Amino acid sequence: MLPADFPPWPTVYRYFRRWEAAGCIARIHDFCRSIVRLQEGRNPQPSAAIIDSQTVKASPQAIDPVGYDGGKKVKGRKRHIVVDTMGMLLGVRVHAADIQDRDGARLVFRDMEGRRPLLAVVFADGGYAGPRAAAGCPADLVVVKRAKPGFAVLPKRWIVERTFAWLTQNRRLDRDYEGLTRVSEALIRLAMIRLMLNRIFPKRDL
Repeated sequence: MLPADFPPWPTVYRYFRRWEAAGCIARIHDFCRSIVRLQEGRNPQPSAAIIDSQTVKASPQAIDPVGYDGGKKVKGRKRHIVVDTMGMLLGVRVHAADIQDRDGARLVFRDMEGRRPLLAVVFADGGYAGPRAAAGCPADLVVVKRAKPGFAVLPKRWIVERTFAWLTQNRRLDRDYEGLTRVSEALIRLAMIRLMLNRIFPKRDL
């Protein structure tokens, strides 16, 4: 389903996998995020972040493990992301849906090791309470709890939910179609690169 002016899909996929393996996609993503933050008058390195996970159905062709999320009643994978206060991606890790949030948080925090020197605080919901998530956090982990039952817009927490909404506007990300979780992570970064480039170069500037 590539556009007609693209090379054959095996050629495109081969370059994609090479760039992903070499870290090119991650470096392009991080560079674009720095530009977006600078355009908004912010420090390129954020000091605050928000973490959350999203469970999505997985493709039957999945090679890496999938699992069953009993809370969401979904068999598939979890997308664990950390975003800044603008909703820009700081870290991502895709894993089986049966891994608890506290353990999944340690995986995404590991993805961020040594790359966020100014990060001082990470906001999270009650699923991340306890020492397991806090032990791997590169900053102070602050759990934002609900004051009363029912729906409420919680401070900072809505930002990461908006990022998930941005991601699922891409048809390739409405579920996990990938065999490998590292490919899923690369496609999430590509979706964010597309979003950030639209901010850096608005259509009115073209």
